[in-house]
Amino acid sequence: MPELPEVEVTRLRLEPYLVGRAFTQVVLRTAKLRLPVPAELPFLLTGKTVHAIVRRGKYLLFDCGEGWLLVHLGMTGFLQLLTGPSLPGKHDHVEFTFDDGRILRFHDPRKFGIVTWFSGDPLRHPLLAEIGPEPLGDTFVGDYLFNVSRRRKVPIKQLIMDSGVVAGVGNIYANEALYRARIRPDRPSGTLILQECSELVTAIREVLEGSIGEGSSFRVAEETAAYHPQSFKVYGRGGEPCFTCGAPLDEIRLGGRSTVFCTICQR
Repeated sequence: MPELPEVEVTRLRLEPYLVGRAFTQVVLRTAKLRLPVPAELPFLLTGKTVHAIVRRGKYLLFDCGEGWLLVHLGMTGFLQLLTGPSLPGKHDHVEFTFDDGRILRFHDPRKFGIVTWFSGDPLRHPLLAEIGPEPLGDTFVGDYLFNVSRRRKVPIKQLIMDSGVVAGVGNIYANEALYRARIRPDRPSGTLILQECSELVTAIREVLEGSIGEGSSFRVAEETAAYHPQSFKVYGRGGEPCFTCGAPLDEIRLGGRSTVFCTICQR
């Protein structure tokens, strides 16, 4: 599933080619993904120019002047940028053609993604309005996490994966950040002291920035996208030796998600 670094890498990949370009054609090959795709999207976009591409959490927002194209990659989606026409694949659901001949295709086998339009302030869209601060932004600091975690019994891993608390920290990077901060993922959030919250905020920043810096995701072929080519310290390594102490990593389920940690190094 694409997480925040993959979405940011996608934004960085598309920005140089699409900003300043105008839509010349929009083709809809499905009426509904996770939400209905607006039938009027070809009319709304054709002739408009992309002024900027920004990210909010795991959403990509294309500033089209009179409104915003909102895209969420869902669980299996990716955006493929082509230099010219080619036959669409089975799961190529939406296609945008630009004035330089490039084509942007939204490919999503499981159809859990979102492609929609909003003419107002995109941050007030119902999908975005309740999202918490950006983990790489200035307002996500130790004091904030400490205050929001007070009297909370929910495991800290589930708290930092709550998009209402902080935007876009998914399962992979929550595992990695908690290992880096030496905090057990199943600890009740309210037991963390301020120093631990500050260290966890730093760890979240480091693992996200490191993944973005590695170009986290994109090796895109016609039918697949490899989102996580890099190696991880704990994610996907249950039962294997801890890189720090050598003890076998424990694997449990928290909130229905695989959770891997070291019972020796993480407290």
